[in-house]
Amino acid sequence: MTRSDLVEALAERFGHLTQRDAEYAVKTLLDAIGQALVQGHRIEVRGFGSFSINHRPPRMGRNPRSGQAVAIPAKRVPHFKPGKALREAVDQRTAELENHPRQPG
Repeated sequence: MTRSDLVEALAERFGHLTQRDAEYAVKTLLDAIGQALVQGHRIEVRGFGSFSINHRPPRMGRNPRSGQAVAIPAKRVPHFKPGKALREAVDQRTAELENHPRQPG
C-alpha cells in the first residue's frame, strides 16, 4: 500500500472527508511521527506497534566492487516493532489466505 492508496482508503471509509482532507490527515500524522523520532521520542500506538530510534555503532565494511575496507560511520535509524494485536491479525489473515487460495478465472 502506498501513501496515495492510504489517502484513498481513508477518504472512502469516511465519506465526509474530501480527498484533500484525507491527504492532509495522512501527511500530518506522518510528519508528527517523523518529528517525534527526530526529537528522540518513542511513539507507541496500542494494538498497532511502536516506532523508535536504534543506534548503529560505527563499523568496517567492504566495497563490493574492489573488496577494499570502508569505514561506515555510526548512525541512528528508525525502527518499527509491531504490537501483539497487529502480529496476531496478520498471522491469522495470512493463514486464512493460505488455506483458501483464490479460484482461477
